Order: sequence, then C-alpha cells, then structure tokens
Amino acid sequence: MSTHSDNKGVDFSTLLPEAQVNATVRQWMDDDMPSFDVGGLVVGSSVKSAQLWMKSPGIFAGKPFFDAVFASLDCTIQWNSELAVEGTFIDASSSNKVLLATVNGPANALLQGERTALNTISRCSGVATLSKEAVTAARALGWNGLVAGTRKTTPGFRVVEKYGLLVGGAATHRLDLSQMVMLKDNHIWAAGSITDAVKLARKAAGFSQKIEVECQNLEEAMEAAAAGADITMLDNFDPSQLRKDAQTIKEKHPHIIIEASGGITTETMPDYLCEHIDVVSQGKLTQGYSCVDYSLKIMH
Repeated sequence: MSTHSDNKGVDFSTLLPEAQVNATVRQWMDDDMPSFDVGGLVVGSSVKSAQLWMKSPGIFAGKPFFDAVFASLDCTIQWNSELAVEGTFIDASSSNKVLLATVNGPANALLQGERTALNTISRCSGVATLSKEAVTAARALGWNGLVAGTRKTTPGFRVVEKYGLLVGGAATHRLDLSQMVMLKDNHIWAAGSITDAVKLARKAAGFSQKIEVECQNLEEAMEAAAAGADITMLDNFDPSQLRKDAQTIKEKHPHIIIEASGGITTETMPDYLCEHIDVVSQGKLTQGYSCVDYSLKIMH
C-alpha cells in the first residue's frame, strides 16, 4: 500500500544543480573505490539486471541521487512509475518487499554503484519520513506554520538531507551560510550587542537577505526586532514562556517572523505551538533520522 504526501505532483528534482550533484557523486564514488576493485574483476563486465527493493516502511525520496550514481557508471534505470514517486509513503517490510526499479548495466558497474546508491536513497528517505511525521503531527493540531530542519547536516551530504526535508513536506531553513544571515550568541558577543550586530549585517546583506537573531529571552527578542531583524529565534525557551513572549513580540512587531528552536522534537512540539509561532525547527530531522531499508539484487 502507498499513500502520497501533500507534495504529490511537485518535482523537487528540478531544484538540484546538476553539475554540483554530478561532482558530489563523483567524490562519493572516488571515496568508495580509490584503487583496484577486485570484486568487480570477479563478477566481470557482462550486462546484467539488478532490482531495487524497498524493505521497510517510509517515504520514498532520493531518486535523483540514485539516478546520478548509476548514470556516472553508464547504467540505465527503469522505474516503477506508479510506486516510485517521491513523497509517497510505501508500506514495505522484509516480508512484503516492494520492487521500485530495475537497473541495467555491466555487472561490475552495478556493484560499484550499489552501496553508494543505497546509502544515499536510504538516508534521504529517512529524512523525508521523519519530516513527514513531524509535519503531519503539526497539522493534526491545527497549526499551519512551518516545520523546518536546521543547518545541522552531514558534511558532504547536505544537499541530500535538505532535499529529503522538502520531499517530506518540511522547510529546509537556510541552505548554507550565504543564504540567510543568522546571528547567534557568538556573533553578538563579538559585535558587542544585538543592535550593533544587526546594523552591521544589514550593511552587507542589503534588502535581499533576511536577518535572523537567536534570542535567549524576551528583552533580546525585542531588541532584535527594534534593530531591524526579520526573524527572531526563541531558543531553548520554556514552552509556556515561549508562547507568552511570542504574543508580546507580535503585538509590538507584527511583521516579525518568530521561530521556536532548541531541543524540540515531534513528541514535544505540541507544547510549543501557538498562533504566534511561525516556524518550529528541529535539528533531529537531519541528525536523528532512521534509514529506510533498501536492497539491490542482481537477477539470476
């Protein structure tokens, strides 16, 4: 059985920078095979077919990266067009495996790409699955803000994890240091004050970038808003205090986007949600996800 997320029909693969993805895949392949491939010698280069099976329940995600791995090895893929739709929940299990694709190419090439492709798709699906669970929980409570990831991603794997967030229905948050200005405690301490940090940041960011300030209390949030910040992050607040302070900030600065952050999980998220909170971010979405189980088996 499969069901689609709210992102059905959105092809997020068109967002991906093809040249960067191909270069990243090349690095992955070089890392996995820096020298001789004795196993590849054993299996030879005769053309074979291998089947991609999904073996645990979750949101299917990561198709473009799976494609890119095998394209780099001159293999071709036939996808199950009805089931292999990103954002689809597939109720697979070890006793109810679901066939998603068939990969064709030289036997040694199939096995050279196997583990890298599976590692990528299993992790991307894991992020998407956890993201979908969080968004679904928020919507069930009647809250229509954004559930977001954070910049707590795996070095060298960021594009995959950020992509998984989108497929699962969550927001990516800023993609990197260059996309949005985030002024945290270290920036503020170095600059001398929130106001000084925001004013200097605005000189460089201009009108085209938002500025977000991490705040530890209401006073800091009010200073950030008055200084011209676009977003205030209420970090590590007690849930009841957070809801109260968010209302106070919105009454004074209705244009401000308010983000709740700091150790929030899907289980604790209901304590933080209210009409004055616009974004809830969870580092766990890209730090604490479980992988979805896939296998690739050569047909014989």
